[in-house]
Parts: sequence; structure tokens; C-alpha cells
Amino acid sequence: MKFRYLPMTEQDRKEMLSTIGVESIEDLFSEIPESVRFKGRLNIPEPMPEPVLIRHMNRLAGKNASFDQYTSFLGAGVYEHHIPSVVNHVISRSEFYTAYTPYQPEISQGELQAIFEFQTMICELTGMDVANSSMYDGPTALAEAASMAAAVSRKRKIVVSRAVHPEARAILATSAKGLGLTVVEVPCADGLTDLKQLEAAADEDTAAVIVQSPNFFGNIEDLAAIEKTAHAHKGLFIVSANPLSLGILKPPGEYGADIVVGDAQPLGIPASYGGPHCGYFATTQAHMRRIPGRIVGQTVDEEGVRGFVLTLQAREQHIRRDKATSNICSNQALNALAASVYMSAMGKQGMQEVARLNVQKAHYAKKRLAEVKGVETVFNQPFFNEFVIKLSRPVKEVNEELFKAGIIGGYDLGRDYPELKDHMLVAVTEVRTKEEIDQLAEVLGGLL
Repeated sequence: MKFRYLPMTEQDRKEMLSTIGVESIEDLFSEIPESVRFKGRLNIPEPMPEPVLIRHMNRLAGKNASFDQYTSFLGAGVYEHHIPSVVNHVISRSEFYTAYTPYQPEISQGELQAIFEFQTMICELTGMDVANSSMYDGPTALAEAASMAAAVSRKRKIVVSRAVHPEARAILATSAKGLGLTVVEVPCADGLTDLKQLEAAADEDTAAVIVQSPNFFGNIEDLAAIEKTAHAHKGLFIVSANPLSLGILKPPGEYGADIVVGDAQPLGIPASYGGPHCGYFATTQAHMRRIPGRIVGQTVDEEGVRGFVLTLQAREQHIRRDKATSNICSNQALNALAASVYMSAMGKQGMQEVARLNVQKAHYAKKRLAEVKGVETVFNQPFFNEFVIKLSRPVKEVNEELFKAGIIGGYDLGRDYPELKDHMLVAVTEVRTKEEIDQLAEVLGGLL
């Protein structure tokens, strides 16, 4: 058979048509008026035999710029990190790889325990009381946090810093429009949220103040000061955080955050061209019943043996949609498992060491690039593993030249911040070597 990935024989076709009581495929579409049927031929390639298709797909894949061939300094929300081999080994096991929603706990104990462990470790990282079983990604979690804050406070205004990831703010704006919320963006000053503007924007109508730390520019926000502003009018304090940074930074929960969200991609999840990833969502016990999605709880059976079940799952999310706390009815269990295996393999000490490597290598890179003529470092703030430089040429042109040298350059901030034209966001993680950083500096020196 030339097309074994479409294993349909003519006999199969006849038997199915006979079972449903029609004579041909065309009969299935008899109710569609002729006037609206497409008469031509679809503009798609002809089918290929499997060996030809495999060669074709391999050629297409070969055109991609992979981390195996290029040195990447591109972050902006998706990062290249070391992934221990045990992560893929565990998540590739069939009992996890093919697992679905664990509605029947008696046959889903392994999946439920894996999710429970994810929730527990997220709480330890963020300093919060309870975490859900994961969300689609970081931006989705942030939008859900705003929605929850509005429901809790019964206020309609969301104040968000422009130092929050632009894509997360775009998701927030879309979600807010449907919910009838007003989003007010607060400008930045020297790479951080402008605290005076934030204080002016937050008022009695504010449901939540949202910041990201480390923020989109890599800088660490003054969460202690922002918390006072957020709670001054009884709004909620929402923090988006890179979970890997929490290996060495004081967790948002200790700053009085009400909700902490983020993307678990840095924890053992590959970049994968931007997804799928895994969002995390953690909050305080006071708001536990408002949390979107689902929570796995630990219990005991009638014989006292430890077991796990889905608990506090808002059934109206499936049935009475008008009373739903959220329309999120699923989670990223496989990627959450990857994050759990990563955190278990690294341990507390390993998480701290990796976070320190990110800080140390990024700071070396900033110092090294500052020596390059045509490069100007900006934002003199404490930062994690990303920083901003200003170039004497357009970032797009520079990145094209870097690519020819086998380097994936940083993010062009002018795409989202007109005031930062010719500014590049450079990411340096633990996988970058001193030689690779020095090579970036040398190539930039030749270009600028």
C-alpha cells in the first residue's frame, strides 16, 4: 500500500457506507445545495507515497534554524535551556504520553500524582498556598488571573505595566474586551514600571495591578513598593514570574502577591517553535475556590491508603457556562509532567545553581558587549538572564548578518516599543559558553 498512513481499503469503504445506509460518498453531501458546493479543484499538492513524503518533510525540516546548528541569544519569553535526558524518557512512556483527563481516579493514580507534584512544587517556588494543575501557557494564565481578580473584587479596571510581555498584554486585552473590563497600561521608566504613574493609575475601581518580574526587559521590579500600591485600594496584586528565576529570587508570595502566574517553559520544556508550553497559576487559600481550571487533591481511601483525586473543579465550566469561573476546562498535563520531572531531577540545589549560572553568564555578556564599539548598554537595573542593548544599526539588519555567522540574535524591541528603535533584547542562559558570548561580541564588532 502506497499510503499506509491512510489505511482505508475499498472494502472498508463499502462496509461503512452500507452500515449507514448510503451507496456513495456523494450521498453524504446530498443535503448541501449545489449552488454552494465548491466545483473546482483545491489548490493543494498532489498526495505523495510515504517514502517520497518523508524525504520531502526532511528537506523542509532541514531549512529550520535549530539550536543544534546555531547559537541562540533569542529569548523574549521562550528560552533555550538544558533539559536532562530523564525528562523526555519519562514523558515518552505510554502511560503518560497517551494519558487523558483523569476523570476516573481509580485508574488514573499515576497521572493524578504527577499533577499533584507539579502543583506542590509550583507552590514552593512561588511562595503561594495553592496552585492549579496548569494552564495552556503563561499569557493565558495572566489573562485568567485578571478575570479572577475582577470576579473577586467586583471591580472592572485592570492596571498592567507596559514592562509585561507584549503578547501577554495582547491576550489580556482580548480577554478583557469579552468580559467588559477596562485595561490601563502604565508606562516604563528606565526599564522598570513607573511607580508614580502606577500609583496615579490605581484607584478605587481597580480590580488588580499586574506586573512581571523579571520583566520583559529582564529587569527585576520593586515588588515591595508595587504591593503597597496594588493593595492601597483593596485590589489584587498579580505577579508574572519566570519560574527558573525563583531559584534565587525572593518568591512573590513573600511580597504579598495574591496571584502568581507564568510560563513553565524554562523548566524542561523545549522551545518547539513557540509551543505547546505550560502555564502555571498559584494563589492564596483565600481565593482558592475562584481558581480557574482544576486542582488535584491528596486524600486516603477507606483503608487509609494515600490516593489522589480531582477536587474543587468548577463543574459549571462544563455545564452552566453563564456561572463559570473560567472557560478553561483543560490543562497541559504532559508539559506539567515535564516540568515536574525537571524540578525533581534538579532538586533545590540544582535549581539554585542553574539560576545563578543564568545570572552570571548574562552579566558577563552585558559587560563583554559593552566593550564593543557601536553597542550601548541601557537600563542600569538588576536583571536575571536578559538585558537590553542599543545598536548603531537597525536590529533587523544586524540579525540578518548574525544569522549568516551561525548566530540567532536577540529580539528587536522596536517591534513592540517604538521608543526603543534599534534596541535589542539579548538572552543568555546556562547553556551559553564564554566562547559563544565572546564570538557574539566579535561578530557584532565587525558589523557595527
